Amino acid sequence: MNSTIGKRKVPVTAEHRIGLMGGAFNPVHYGHLAAAEEARESFLLERVIFLPCSQPVWPKGELADAEIRFSMVALAIAENKTFTCSRLELERSGPSYTADTLRFFHASHPDWRLFFITGLDAVLEFGSWRDPEGVLELAELLVVTRPPYQIPPSFPLSGNLRVHLIRTPGLALSSSEIRDRVRSGRSIRYLVPPLVAATIAKENLYQERKE
Repeated sequence: MNSTIGKRKVPVTAEHRIGLMGGAFNPVHYGHLAAAEEARESFLLERVIFLPCSQPVWPKGELADAEIRFSMVALAIAENKTFTCSRLELERSGPSYTADTLRFFHASHPDWRLFFITGLDAVLEFGSWRDPEGVLELAELLVVTRPPYQIPPSFPLSGNLRVHLIRTPGLALSSSEIRDRVRSGRSIRYLVPPLVAATIAKENLYQERKE
């Protein structure tokens, strides 16, 4: 398997190298942003498109309103000119599947070389994705690993030349941890962008529900 440690030297070409990053972003946090930036820099991506979904295939925990999650992503990436946010999966009915999203971009932008940015936890379940073979035909996978960077021996895509590992610096952070901290009244400062934290407080998101 191709492994990216530190800065990857990728030949510059005339093609449009585009990163796609999907997910619930429930909520978006600095781990997402760091992963997207590391992918952009390491693989010389022209831009990274964030794709908040309306309905995750495997929902985990309380899901904030889709429009609010989209708004938080837009606020989080506003200062980065190479990051954009798409409503494609937000406006799609039913669960969002990566294969469908990749087919859309491949058909609408045939000159794009697609890189799908995802987490190691998701790729460990790659066999259960819809049309996994199609996913790998349409895009290269940039698999984000977080500290302590442990790759299990049973990694399903070991040896695949269209799969690359990216080690991101920083905390081992997850959206579920952010929700748990909010629910228990703990600070999320320095874990999410300030405007995201303000939105969570304003909208009273992820609070423990009272019966």
